[in-house]
Amino acid sequence: MPSSSGTRGFDGGKLVNGRKRHVVVDTLGLLLGVMVTAADVGDRAAAHILLEQVAAAHHRLALVWADGGYTGSLIEHGLAAFALVLAIVKRSDNMKGFVVLPKRWIVERLFAHLMRSRRLARDFERRIASAEAMIYWSMAALMTRCLARPHRGRG
Repeated sequence: MPSSSGTRGFDGGKLVNGRKRHVVVDTLGLLLGVMVTAADVGDRAAAHILLEQVAAAHHRLALVWADGGYTGSLIEHGLAAFALVLAIVKRSDNMKGFVVLPKRWIVERLFAHLMRSRRLARDFERRIASAEAMIYWSMAALMTRCLARPHRGRG
């Protein structure tokens, strides 16, 4: 069995040890793309690859909201290579404590839903592909629960 040490790292900025999950969701919070990387891989480097995958799969995608970690040359790259407008949702410097940021809560809600899956609460996977597959599997379970739930006003 291959070692998982090459797929793990430490990000000094976020103080994350292990792996990071990068996701793209639509405005409803449904998963469009996911990429799991070692924690020492930069957010912008991972976003270059993830945006390429998502733009190829979803041709009508035109606007992407992102947090402050995805600034820099990624904005120009997204516009030039994929015709995607990358809008950065920034946190104001005068905000203290927890503040809900517009559009950012959609991604945070997805991560909260994913953390309800025991398999995703800790990083048990040896391979990055398995970790990504578990995220897709958890999202499929979440979507089927939403579809199976009885809705008021139906029937």
